[in-house]
Amino acid sequence: MNTLSSAASPSTEVSLPLAEHPVVRDTVQWLERAVIGLNLCPFAKGVHAKGQIHYVVSAAADPQQLLVDLREELLALTKTDAAVRDTTLLVVPTPLLADFLDFNDFLGEADALLEELELDGTLQIASFHPQFQFAGTGADDVTNCTNRSPHPTLHLLREESIDRAVEVFPEAETIYERNIEVLEKLGMPGWGALQVGTGCAAAPAVGDAA
Repeated sequence: MNTLSSAASPSTEVSLPLAEHPVVRDTVQWLERAVIGLNLCPFAKGVHAKGQIHYVVSAAADPQQLLVDLREELLALTKTDAAVRDTTLLVVPTPLLADFLDFNDFLGEADALLEELELDGTLQIASFHPQFQFAGTGADDVTNCTNRSPHPTLHLLREESIDRAVEVFPEAETIYERNIEVLEKLGMPGWGALQVGTGCAAAPAVGDAA
């Protein structure tokens, strides 16, 4: 089953029921309605259905504390069988990375940590943010939604899992182009109707049965 841990301090994790954590509810709703629902990532459905995603909610108030949380999760992922935990979503709902520029700056520190642990080539870190914006696009450009999530999120992935997924989906390089087409057809009103933003997990998407 998908699991959850909440990083209550740099060194302490408190287990919480998955369904009761509002930040994780937001994240799961985004995953199911947008990432899987729009097929933005063809590889996400399998690990979600098999319960191989580990959710971590960080309470970090400063970058160093978040690096401690990230270090812990990177090492934990390498020590856990992929059949149990294939990937980790480290979600940061605190004000720390609320600004996209601050988030971008932190990504450099995250990659440096990956190299320090000598895990580059074993794991990689993907990123999602509510204000994600590609260079050269406007803030309201719907194509930015390919990397928008309810909360700042670091996605820890196994390189081996990526390689296996690419073998099954050999035209992986076409995913980005397809996603852009899907989102342009959907438009910002359609994206908004999915209700995959912060705090939306309690609300049904437009068109859902009451």
